[in-house]
Amino acid sequence: MSFLEDFLQSSSNYLQWLWRSISLENTDFIWGNYFYYLTLVSIAFFIAEIILPWRKDQKIIRKDFWKDAFFMYFNFFIFYAIFLAGGSEIGVKLFEGFFELIGVKHSPIIMVGHLPTWAQIVFLFVLTDFIHWSVHVWLHHSPYLWEFHKVHHSVKEMGFAAHLRYHWMESIVYKSITFIVLSFFGFSIADLFAMHAIKIAWGHFNHANININIGWLGYIFNSPRMHLWHHVKELPKNHPKGINYGITLSIWDYLFKTAYQPKDIAELEIGYPDEEQDQHDFLSQISPLKYPQKNNKK
Repeated sequence: MSFLEDFLQSSSNYLQWLWRSISLENTDFIWGNYFYYLTLVSIAFFIAEIILPWRKDQKIIRKDFWKDAFFMYFNFFIFYAIFLAGGSEIGVKLFEGFFELIGVKHSPIIMVGHLPTWAQIVFLFVLTDFIHWSVHVWLHHSPYLWEFHKVHHSVKEMGFAAHLRYHWMESIVYKSITFIVLSFFGFSIADLFAMHAIKIAWGHFNHANININIGWLGYIFNSPRMHLWHHVKELPKNHPKGINYGITLSIWDYLFKTAYQPKDIAELEIGYPDEEQDQHDFLSQISPLKYPQKNNKK
């Protein structure tokens, strides 16, 4: 089968799976039905923002709320159907073909299958979170990748749905690196589903306008209070590229000294320097043509 046929077949399989999920033919309603899982988690945080708002003067339907809601479904379903399902299949085959080309059999370097199930889950959770933290740092430090990542930082009023306002190129970067690293530990993409479901919920939590202080757990887990500083427009001078990169765990920022939370405050100006020179409509933000700006502070 050719690469094109593989691409089309994978896209077709994904569309069939998506339709079964939407039409509820897939009866595994929570864990196996990602469409409704995302929808229910989003509704839960929307209600939480109404009941327990942190920024009480912020409107329930905040600035760009509907654009962010569309970004959620675009990134996870529309773009996946158009490109990522088929592209992932091609990427895996090219990855495996590379090892065949150099005459090396690709196999896990470190096998964790002998560990107890709970230990495998914990190991996978911590490993994937560190991978994602590292990629997030890279997105801020690479001038080229920052041009894509700053779509996420274009949010001007924080809310749960802002979590999934990001350029589709980020999906390619995150998934490619995660797959490559995990393949050397004997994990597959299928093993990531439960981890992904947890991270989606926690990502909503980090961006949500809800008044919850997790106390000392903030030294381990990310939270709205810490993540709001990640989006601050004027970064501290000793961290000109970014702060608080944590996805689910905050511990990496404390270990690598990128944690920054000088005070507990709900009102911060968020965004990024020179954002006024960029176009912020949906089509401009998902454009594949992104080039580093001259004299960009990021």
